[in-house]
Amino acid sequence: MRLRLIASMLSGIFVLFAQAQDPITIRVDASQQQGKLAPIWSYFGADEPNYTTAKDGKKLLSELAALSPSPVYVRLHNLLTTGDGQPSFKWGSTNAYTENEKGEPVYSWKILDSIFDGLIRRGMKPIAEIGFMPEAMSVHPEPYKHHWVPGLDYGLIYTGWAYPPGDYQKWGRLIYEWVRHCVQRYGESEVKSWWWEVWNEPNIGYWKGTKEEYFRLYDFAADGLKKACPGARIGGPTTTGPSWDKAAEWLKDFLAHCAGGVNAATGGTGAPLDYISWHAKGSPRVIDGHVRMSMTGELRDVRDGFAIVAASTFKNLPIIIGECDPEGCAACSMATQPQNGYRNGTMYSSYTASTFSRIYDLAERYGVNMVGAVSWSFEFEGQRWFDGFRDLATNGVDKPVLNVFRMWGLMPRDRVVVVNEAMIPLDSLIRRGAHGEKPDIHALAGGDKKGMAVMIWNYHDDDLPAVASEIVLDLKGISAKNIILEHYRIDGEHSNSYEAWKKMGSPQEVSPEQYGELEKAGKLQLLEAPGKMTTKGGALRLHFTLPRQGISLVRLLYQTK
Repeated sequence: MRLRLIASMLSGIFVLFAQAQDPITIRVDASQQQGKLAPIWSYFGADEPNYTTAKDGKKLLSELAALSPSPVYVRLHNLLTTGDGQPSFKWGSTNAYTENEKGEPVYSWKILDSIFDGLIRRGMKPIAEIGFMPEAMSVHPEPYKHHWVPGLDYGLIYTGWAYPPGDYQKWGRLIYEWVRHCVQRYGESEVKSWWWEVWNEPNIGYWKGTKEEYFRLYDFAADGLKKACPGARIGGPTTTGPSWDKAAEWLKDFLAHCAGGVNAATGGTGAPLDYISWHAKGSPRVIDGHVRMSMTGELRDVRDGFAIVAASTFKNLPIIIGECDPEGCAACSMATQPQNGYRNGTMYSSYTASTFSRIYDLAERYGVNMVGAVSWSFEFEGQRWFDGFRDLATNGVDKPVLNVFRMWGLMPRDRVVVVNEAMIPLDSLIRRGAHGEKPDIHALAGGDKKGMAVMIWNYHDDDLPAVASEIVLDLKGISAKNIILEHYRIDGEHSNSYEAWKKMGSPQEVSPEQYGELEKAGKLQLLEAPGKMTTKGGALRLHFTLPRQGISLVRLLYQTK
């Protein structure tokens, strides 16, 4: 009893000492702008396109579409894969192309239309991924459909759909017919607002051909697309992260081909290129019994890709990071890979806030035209509650990470300078990450004539408990005397369906009443009720505590009367 009392006293002394440390002061001056806050976060994707037409998938699409006035883009694999449209892990199909007994093409757009209709109806836009290879066109069609599930060798997914076409003319014609159909169905101006891309990660097992065969695949796809809709935008090579030397070489060689190579489809010089894409991934692992994240790989992939583009003849083209995530397998669960245990709670949220903010910094450093970073996360229909997949919702209930994107949707589009002497510098994060004694407490701010917003996070690579940090938010340059202050929060008690579910006893059978509670817990929540405040000389100072892995969004709405 005495030992427990002493331990309790020591614990209390530690907490008081930690709380007595100097607060972190973050200074934001709304009059000092720092370029634009392009909505790079409004991009999402998944391997399984048919989930977008399922019950919970349709619900999630509507929630993503409502994030902000900016269009939300959706990237999906398997849009040309042969099959009956029934999804499973790492699999989807549309049956867009088959052949009759004479070997003549048979086009069917029914399933593709159902997918794209759902996006367009909600004001969303496709990143129309041109892939994978229809069974009738593949040079190695058998086996075709894989039966991979979490826990099996990932290489089992690479079957007949990953091979080159036996006839590139047929491949180019398929793309022409698909794009022409989209123009007829949705209108030319709508199709021209999409991003089209050729394949996915052709530098690894997703493409069983050579690099030169990929360039040929790209040339015929681009030729078919431009014939059907000359103003449509096409890009690539959507390779894996260029911090890997072989992937960097692929990206450089692709850009060189588009600039001056022989076009396999036309015989001319170069190939159409309207934007550039590649992927960036982190690498969590288990250390001493807990998850340790690492953003170093993801940020290096972004940095090295930016450097390659900045040194090329295409340095002004838009860039989309086609998959931008903490690691590489959305369909792998924490049951089979314990390092994925970050996915249900607020660690996923704070990691995402921190990394995306640094992507803005890297784009500014290299002077490139960064327009999108695809979060490769959607939902997995009909799975167990909070089973540790990299998704935005579970059984129709939003996870904490989705609320980071809701926060970004509330931010104005003009970036405002943030001064924070306690931040971890960008280059240090790229070299070592954030798993020392010091957490990554930093902010991203935006402002316009209507108000300003500041997102502040308290991130650390190690998923361990820690005392909350004291934050002083010094705001200046506020162009209104009277404001409405809103303070949104993601932490253990707010905007967190996972913690609510655990408090219920982690049930797999959820009652209607419990479901309603979880839905409510999954929405973005205020830390406290909005309040009216008066600034002094255009300035305002706020004090609050921010828990480890927590995120605050402080939003000021200017009152004109």
